[in-house]
Amino acid sequence: MIGTIVNTSTIVIGTLVGVALNKGIKEKYKQALYDALGLACLAIGLNAVVGNFAKSQYPVLFIVAMAIGAVIGVALNIDGRFKQLVAHRSNNHQSESKLADGLATAILIYCIGPLSMLGPITSALQGDNTLLLTNATLDLVTATVFGSTYGVGMLLAAPVLFVWQGLFYMVASLSSTAISEPLMAELLIIGGLLITGSGLSLLQIKDCHVLNLLPALLVPVIWYLIVALF
Repeated sequence: MIGTIVNTSTIVIGTLVGVALNKGIKEKYKQALYDALGLACLAIGLNAVVGNFAKSQYPVLFIVAMAIGAVIGVALNIDGRFKQLVAHRSNNHQSESKLADGLATAILIYCIGPLSMLGPITSALQGDNTLLLTNATLDLVTATVFGSTYGVGMLLAAPVLFVWQGLFYMVASLSSTAISEPLMAELLIIGGLLITGSGLSLLQIKDCHVLNLLPALLVPVIWYLIVALF
């Protein structure tokens, strides 16, 4: 777990550095950062989708997963509840909305990626933390940008990453075959779509309410469990 601990720490450090820089950034530059992050999310998300689509054993599974995930997410109102959770006790609703969108985007970027998902698996099975340490370096830079753009509230992404990577580490430790390459491909395709949706929201093109789509990530897991049983 040392790799995950380091990765989590870099997010905390990067965010705090970004918060320190935030005080000297004018509003027009913050808006430019919003646009830059939005475009970056589009690139990261689409790359994940395109890069893993050919690896999918069930090309329509992600469509079914997104549809089912959307229905469940809307029923549970995940996006609305999340925004209420992170909202400040102030009247600045625009600031509250941006923080919620930024935090959701950061969590997706930190958690849904090959290094963040394969890293804890490699660490558990081989004791090799190279992928996680590489991811930590990237997250340090990313966290600094997010911290400088959205403020100290971005620290909430750190414990989410720790739990996420810890889950992959625990599952891999219990069973070396539980997380297969085809399953990883499906998760990365769906995760890429979620990150792309976050990019569209940041660019104010379309508010996709990405958090309502999060249950889609569970559908491939359940599907592969069913396939393994039968």
